[in-house]
Amino acid sequence: MEQRIFKRKALDALKQWKENDAPHYAALLEGPRRVGKSTIAEEFAKKEYKSYIRVDFANVGPNVLDVFEDIADLDVFFLRLQTVTHTTLYKRQSVLIFDEIQLQPKVRQAIKYLVADGRYDYIETGSLISIKKSIKGIVLPSEEVKISIYPMDYEEFMWATGNDTYDVLRQLYQLHKPVGEATNQKLMRDFRMYMAVGGMPQAVEAYVEGKNFEQIDEVKKRIIDLYKDDFYRIDGTGLIGRMYDAIPSQLATNKKRYIISKATKKKKIDKDVERFQDLVDSRTVLPCYDVHDPSLALAQSEDFDIFKLYFADIGLFTTSIFHSGEKTDEHIYEKLLSDSLSEDLGYLYENAVAQMIVSSGRSLFYHTWKKENSSHHYEVDFLLTSKTKLVPIEVKSSAIKKHESITEFSKKYSSKVLTSILLSQKDVGHEGMLKFYPIYMLPFVLEEL
Repeated sequence: MEQRIFKRKALDALKQWKENDAPHYAALLEGPRRVGKSTIAEEFAKKEYKSYIRVDFANVGPNVLDVFEDIADLDVFFLRLQTVTHTTLYKRQSVLIFDEIQLQPKVRQAIKYLVADGRYDYIETGSLISIKKSIKGIVLPSEEVKISIYPMDYEEFMWATGNDTYDVLRQLYQLHKPVGEATNQKLMRDFRMYMAVGGMPQAVEAYVEGKNFEQIDEVKKRIIDLYKDDFYRIDGTGLIGRMYDAIPSQLATNKKRYIISKATKKKKIDKDVERFQDLVDSRTVLPCYDVHDPSLALAQSEDFDIFKLYFADIGLFTTSIFHSGEKTDEHIYEKLLSDSLSEDLGYLYENAVAQMIVSSGRSLFYHTWKKENSSHHYEVDFLLTSKTKLVPIEVKSSAIKKHESITEFSKKYSSKVLTSILLSQKDVGHEGMLKFYPIYMLPFVLEEL
């Protein structure tokens, strides 16, 4: 069966690259496995060029690979490539796609000369973790525009599922008034469906085709297994996979930071820090760093030793939480969609917020500080900025009456805070300067900042 093609925002980023940078730079699509990089590149090539050649270095025949053994004479190289691929290239009207570029570092090094030649455009795709592991002994090209590819965000999910109410959501947000209990409940259920399925294109495709949650979960489990296989290839101890698996349980304990030694079940060593960085470079996780002084620019104050970790995709996170056996319990998903799960799943909504923030092009920061005359701490879940002002965000799964941390933060940094936001499943409202929004409105908050 032919793979379903979804509308993706990255196509707009590639369009901008083609119009402004393509004659002088290649486009490098970076992101985790199975996020749609290759599909996006090929769909763009079909729409925007007279012809294209896609070379998948993870699955390439020897006759094609042989062409890349010698690219010193570009005239001969292009003639041979057109011959073995049975494709005609047209000057300034064709693009070459190099998939899984990390598997051929010498080809990536040659991008400098291919771009300088000027005949054609170039799009590369690759997993960042593998790219970084394959650069020894080569000169990295500076002629690359990097485009991050994320799992499908909520708007892309709505496009894929035929839900045309996203612009209506934006208009409701712009009213800054309650939408009404019945409407809000319906909109939250729609968003919880996104949390259940997630934004990995294969999982979304399964959902659109009418598969049940057991079948959708099988798709997501295979993706998780693929990630862990990749981790094992990089580090045969399996400890990177353990770090990945430990993320939900560490978030569930409501601790202020991720503890590597708890994930690996052994004392942390220097090699574990390298393993953690490999995990981050895989783009399968989202690190959120503590800032020790929010009065400064956040990136100048982040503490790389104190952090939380989230999954890059909320659907994979949901599967990881609920997966307790070989088969998926459909009733768990029914309870999630109806918001009738008994346990506190605030960290599930927190992961959804983290993904939305990163998809908007922002980094993740949070802040903890000790209460006076107490061994306990305050914690603000996320910190954003708007120009020179701070925007603290707290995430709740249900009740919103208690919000001591964000209230105290807004007092402590009153001169620096633009607005304070509490995200939950509740309707729009406010309490003094603290604004309440249902979580599905976060994208529009981010648009305004």
